[in-house]
Amino acid sequence: MSSKKSALGKGLSALLQSEDTNVTSKSDFAGNSTVVGAVATISVDKIEANPFQPRSNFEAVALQELSDSIREQGIIQPVTVRKMGYDKFQLISGERRLKASKMAGLEYIPAYIRIANDQAMLEMALVENIQRENLDAIEIAISYKRLIDECSLTQEQLSDRVSKNRSTVTNYLRLLKLPPDIQIGIRDNKITMGHARALINIDDVATQIALYKEIIDSEHSVRKAEEMARDANSNRKAKGEKQLKLKLSPELNRVQKELTGKLETKVEIKANAKGKGKIVIPFENDDDFNRILEFFDY
Repeated sequence: MSSKKSALGKGLSALLQSEDTNVTSKSDFAGNSTVVGAVATISVDKIEANPFQPRSNFEAVALQELSDSIREQGIIQPVTVRKMGYDKFQLISGERRLKASKMAGLEYIPAYIRIANDQAMLEMALVENIQRENLDAIEIAISYKRLIDECSLTQEQLSDRVSKNRSTVTNYLRLLKLPPDIQIGIRDNKITMGHARALINIDDVATQIALYKEIIDSEHSVRKAEEMARDANSNRKAKGEKQLKLKLSPELNRVQKELTGKLETKVEIKANAKGKGKIVIPFENDDDFNRILEFFDY
């Protein structure tokens, strides 16, 4: 495995320190001769957007506060860009800082200059934003999913990249299985991730939506949401069992009696009106279990 790939495994900070990702040529930015790979001052007009940027929402008030701070104190943490050609760059990370700098009227900003292929750039951008930006839970989940799908990472590798337990990564990814309405509710802070995790455990989508709306309307706690989810699943299971307890047809009743006699144990057949059901064959102990298996030549 190359040293470049190893650096990726340790996150963006290690990659920034890796000599393998430095460009050793020199160029002139803002009148200064600068080694590409160190911090340079470059024109904001020369930086194009990052097509892999995972963040889609920037809170207006917070962005304005950052802009005011930058206007007064400048940028403390440089953005990271990759060199695309002469005097042309593409943002790797720091879109919020770049937007705020433009709002503040800055013409030049400090930047780390790197080279990276598209996959490395995507991983760098996603990991950097997950670690350093205040992404909402759905944005984090989408970023995790992209790292798995587009960077060919396993959940174990992903947990190493973002320094999170695998169970934490799994919980975020499960959010993407929720209906779109609920995902939007998470993004808009109508419910917490704790509420969402309770809703994930409900088998039926219509029930998920109904409980989601009730949680918002009644401002239920996470514990209450978990209780509601358990009750919903119990009621659904009980309803399903009730459907299976319909009166058997004469044919199924005959089969049930025949199996009971042949297996010498009380066989029970359950079926609903659509013909869906199950056969229950009880046994007393291991010997009885093996006796039944012999009947089926198992």
